Amino acid sequence: MMSINAVKGVEIGAGFGAAELSGEENADEMRTGNNGVRFLSNNAGGILGGISTGQPVVVRFAVKPTSSILSPRLTVDRSGTDTDIMTKGRHDPCVGIRAVPVGEAMMACVLADHFLRHRGQVG
Repeated sequence: MMSINAVKGVEIGAGFGAAELSGEENADEMRTGNNGVRFLSNNAGGILGGISTGQPVVVRFAVKPTSSILSPRLTVDRSGTDTDIMTKGRHDPCVGIRAVPVGEAMMACVLADHFLRHRGQVG
């Protein structure tokens, strides 16, 4: 996800919020049920130690706001002189709207890549 343009942060499962939890709160306990073993929570986001737990994979990413805005901004020119710059023309005011399907496609590519790697190892 970090390879996607404008992405500045990625979290899996409880992510950054896990730092505020105790070990007992963050642990995904397991129990047996009618359909076999199940997890009581999914703080790990479906991934433990880089391996899928079989739970839904939960990934979130943060996208920076676009810097191509129409209001004047402070900058420095080639000669090192302070100046203002103003972007003109059509620019996407919100990268976030387009980032969602890109993130979904990236996750699909990563899952397909790992599936093919596994298949290549075990046949």
